[in-house]
Parts: sequence; structure tokens; C-alpha cells
Amino acid sequence: MANRPEPVQVLKQRRDSVLQSLVAGVPYINFMGIQIDRRGDELTGVLPYADMLIGNPMLPALHGGATAAFLEVTAIIELSWVLLWQDMEAGREVDGTTFKMPKTIDFTVDYLRSGLPRDAYARAKVNRYGRRYASVNVEAWQDNRDRPFAQATGHFLLS
Repeated sequence: MANRPEPVQVLKQRRDSVLQSLVAGVPYINFMGIQIDRRGDELTGVLPYADMLIGNPMLPALHGGATAAFLEVTAIIELSWVLLWQDMEAGREVDGTTFKMPKTIDFTVDYLRSGLPRDAYARAKVNRYGRRYASVNVEAWQDNRDRPFAQATGHFLLS
């Protein structure tokens, strides 16, 4: 007799638990106020607006460093999620707190327009990964996904 599939709620809880442990493993994510929203296997980074994120109060515009950090965090969490996905879906024990996060080799940000004083969103796509190296693209937008205000490409060293 074939094994019965796990109930959907068990899968959701396992996925949410792994994601929470990944995010908790990086204190800077909490400091910046970044949240990771999961829908199925798709992750979206959310940077809720806060006054501390403003770099130029005359415009006002989001600080470039805050934007870059948001993009890099989103890329690293997405890459980690992809690396853990197969083990997680196979029902193997996955602990995000002991998982060795990818290390940034380089990260290039393109600032396409000023980030406005409002919530920002980002999604990353892992282009390629092997045993030691990965390449990830990430894009951030605010009101309209078709009008990104920043994008980046990162290369990461895998443990």
C-alpha cells in the first residue's frame, strides 16, 4: 500500500518553521524591519516604510544603503530557500538555524529611480547554482511591479 501524502497543514507548518528559522538567523533582518512573505514556494521580501530608512529628507528618498541591504537580504534568503527546498519537501529534518548561509562574493546594485517613502517589495530569482557558487538576480518595486526602483545581481559562495 502506498504511503498517504502528508496533510497540507503539516507541509505549511514545516515550510513556515524553516523560513522563520532562516530569518531569525540573521539579526540584521529584524533590525531593518524586513519581512519575508511566503506564498507556496515563492518568497517576497517586504521592507515596511520607516523614517530611519530615509537617506535624503529633502526629496524624501530611501537611503541607497537600505535599498542595497534589502535587495541582498532578499537574494540570500531566496537562495537559502532554494537550497533547502528538496530536503524540506522530502520530509527530512531541516533546521534553518544551523544552515550555513551563502556568503556574498559580489553584489551589484542598479538604482533605477528614487525609492519613495512607502513600503517596498522584492523578489529574487536564482539563475544558477552548483556545489560552490550561485548567481541570483533580485528586483525591488513599490507601487507597480512593472516599475522597479532598484535591481541587483549577486554572486554567492555556498558552504
